[in-house]
Amino acid sequence: MSQPEPITVFHAPQSRSSAVVTLLEELGAPYELNVINMKAGEQREPAYLAINPLGKVPAIHHRGALITEQVAIFIYLADLFPQAALAPALDDPRRGPYLRWLVYYAACLEPGLVDRAMKREPAPLAMSPYGDFDAVISTLENQLRPGPYLFGDRLSAADILWGNALKWTIAFGLIPDTDVFRAYVERITNRPAAVKVAARDTQLAEEHARIVAAK
Repeated sequence: MSQPEPITVFHAPQSRSSAVVTLLEELGAPYELNVINMKAGEQREPAYLAINPLGKVPAIHHRGALITEQVAIFIYLADLFPQAALAPALDDPRRGPYLRWLVYYAACLEPGLVDRAMKREPAPLAMSPYGDFDAVISTLENQLRPGPYLFGDRLSAADILWGNALKWTIAFGLIPDTDVFRAYVERITNRPAAVKVAARDTQLAEEHARIVAAK
């Protein structure tokens, strides 16, 4: 049996791409890291802008295809490895809610976080992509409250995305540190895959900092 083609991941430590690397670990997928030193501004250099003109990570390259945008990558990878059972099948009734909560992160939480971080007033409700930020947060908390995961007892790729997102948003004070969120973050980020990626990211970030300091 031929070995599956490894997935190239364009990754910056302690960034949004860390969630993608964690997902790959959870999937047991073969991958290779192409590490970007964002402290040195490599994401704005021509070599990486040829990968993603927006200068963002993550991005992946697989089977000749380039995929950017975190949620698109999550959908692609979880479907690519169905044996890991981290994505409901197309005919599974949970498929729609699963997609909803993946996209909810990018379409609702991220725009709201930017407004919150910049301390600026959101757009009028009729124009805002997320509506009311407090409603975004309470809707998420209500979904997580029954636990242990977004969809009860079944872990999905959406949990890997949200567990990582809530970890850094709580750390930066952008989302309230409630009991529900804290328990969920601990549940997801204490998994072996997340612990492995976090440890490697710490080493990479320290190396990147030394490189910048030496210039």
